[in-house]
Amino acid sequence: MSGGREEVRRARYAVAAVFAVHGSVAGSFATRVPWIREHAGLSAGQLGFALAFMALGAACAMPLAGRLTHRFGSRTALRGLLALWTLALVLPSLAPNLVTLCLALFAYGASSGMADVAMNALGVEVERLLGKSVMSGLHGMWSAGALTGSAAGTLAAHLGADARAHFALASAVLLVLGYTVCAWVLDVQPAEDEEPPPRFALPPRSVLLIGAVGFCAVFAEGATLDWSAVFLRDRLDGSAGLAASATTGSMLTMAVARIAGDAVVNRFGAVRTVRAGGVLAVLGGLLIVCAEHPASAMAGFALMGLGIAVVVPLCFAAAGHAGPRPSQAIAGVATITYASGLVAPSLIGAVAQATSLTVSFWVVAALACGLVAFAGVLGAAERGDRAEAGSRSAAVPDPQS
Repeated sequence: MSGGREEVRRARYAVAAVFAVHGSVAGSFATRVPWIREHAGLSAGQLGFALAFMALGAACAMPLAGRLTHRFGSRTALRGLLALWTLALVLPSLAPNLVTLCLALFAYGASSGMADVAMNALGVEVERLLGKSVMSGLHGMWSAGALTGSAAGTLAAHLGADARAHFALASAVLLVLGYTVCAWVLDVQPAEDEEPPPRFALPPRSVLLIGAVGFCAVFAEGATLDWSAVFLRDRLDGSAGLAASATTGSMLTMAVARIAGDAVVNRFGAVRTVRAGGVLAVLGGLLIVCAEHPASAMAGFALMGLGIAVVVPLCFAAAGHAGPRPSQAIAGVATITYASGLVAPSLIGAVAQATSLTVSFWVVAALACGLVAFAGVLGAAERGDRAEAGSRSAAVPDPQS
């Protein structure tokens, strides 16, 4: 792929819009989890079991994203995968019982994971061509999209709307938006002699420790997205609308932190940023478990969202710069982090079934400590990025210079 800096900048805005569409689907779903649970007649433990299939589907399908990108090119592959993801939003609301919900969430997660890998690989390519950090801002657009989706879901919950109608409308709007903005993303084509990536491969050894940091962050993020509304509803007797707004508050802090994250990382470095975020996430977890009023718990969820905001973007960026095939390395880190998403819903549900949701969020706070303890593994990737900054900044000529 070749082109001027203006073309790359345009592609940056396009992929940022893709991130926003992807996040809007996730935010729409998260706010209606209580409705889905009641519609399917599930206990907390059964809901946790079903939510695990979402991450299981993602982990199984993500390695296929690189293969599809290699075969069809980055633009066509992303357009198709994003369309599948927006359409899959409708499936969980149609499930009347545990079995059908598990199947629906598996398909939902599979489409999510493949689109996730494809759009992050394009984000890394834009970052390479511009010669500066943009991944945190792109993930900030994901959070902004999730905020928009969760805000619409909160309104739907306040109005008592059926989630099937809500999801059908959201899916149609996001399908059109996603298809349109994909016209301006980078169209990266493989070299004629380039071997296609394997259909399935274990994560490269070079990204295992990076993935471990992402694991801790995604565990906390997944717990917040999937269980914050349930926590306020069951533990603190909040209304359906108030419970849904807990997700909105967390998404708001994550969006703000990620949009500002590139500037913070450039000033303080990845290691210091992640360690400081880990401290905030732990404090947020403690505020949640000690909450006696919905406002306190909502503040805790917001603080946790602030603390974990930039961790996953930094992990994906580090993985994308770790080798010649960004999509394969990102898929490796994403597989590890999505494994956290696989463990989190079922573990939280199982602990809640055996004890309480309060004890479940003690587990979340404990894992957030891992961000403080293991942030140092991003140091090597950070030094590598600085060493390559000079050569990458010259990769695309500026026609105005």
